[in-house]
Amino acid sequence: MPLAATQRSGLVDQVISQLREAIRAGEWPVGRRIPTESELVADLGVGRNTVREAVRALAHCGLLEVRQGDGTYVRATSEVSGAIRRLAGSELREVLQVRKPLEVEGARLAATERTEDDLRRMREFLGTRDRAWEAGRIDDYVHADARFHLAVIEAAHNTLLTELYRGLTEVIVASVAATTRIDLPGTESTGHHGLLDAVAARDPERAAAEACGFLTDLLDREGRR
Repeated sequence: MPLAATQRSGLVDQVISQLREAIRAGEWPVGRRIPTESELVADLGVGRNTVREAVRALAHCGLLEVRQGDGTYVRATSEVSGAIRRLAGSELREVLQVRKPLEVEGARLAATERTEDDLRRMREFLGTRDRAWEAGRIDDYVHADARFHLAVIEAAHNTLLTELYRGLTEVIVASVAATTRIDLPGTESTGHHGLLDAVAARDPERAAAEACGFLTDLLDREGRR
C-alpha cells in the first residue's frame, strides 16, 4: 500500500493511521526497519515533527521500536499484539495456556459455523504445512502452521474471537517455532488432520477435543523441560 500525502487537519492522527495500516497490511513485516524519517516526510508530505510524534505514539503502544542510531523497527502488527508481547515476553508456557481456551472454543465453533471456503483455506494451509515439514523448511512450516490455526479461528465467524486471536499472531508464531522439533531425527509433525476432519464433519465436540489434545501435549512437554 503506497503512502499518500495527508490533508491539513489532524496530521498526526492521519500519519498514525497510515503507518498503522501499512504495518497491519504487512508492507513492513515484524522485525523489519521502516523507512527513514526523511523518506516518511517526503512520502507523506508532512513535517519532521509530525512524523516523529506519530512514530513516538506507535512506539508507545507497542507497534514500533525506536533503536537509537539504528532506526525504527516493526515490533507488532496491532496494539493488542504489542500489549500481549510486553505482558507475555518469551514465557512459552503462558502463551500456550492462553492459546488453549481460544483455540478449543474456536474449533468447537468452526465445526458448526464453517463454510466450504473455510474448509478449502484450511486444507490449503495444512497441505503447505505438511510439504514444508517433509522438505525440512522450518520457517515455511512454522508460518503455515500458524496460518492454519488462524484459519480455524476465522471459520468460527466470531469477530471478537478472531480479533483477540489475531492479536496473538506474533507470540503464536514464536510458540510454534519454539515447540517445533523438525531438526531432531525421528520426530513427527504434530498432526492436525483430525482437527480438520472434525470441522469438516461438523462435529464440535471432536473438533474441540482435537484442539485441546495437541495443546495439552505441548503444555505437558513444556512442563517436563
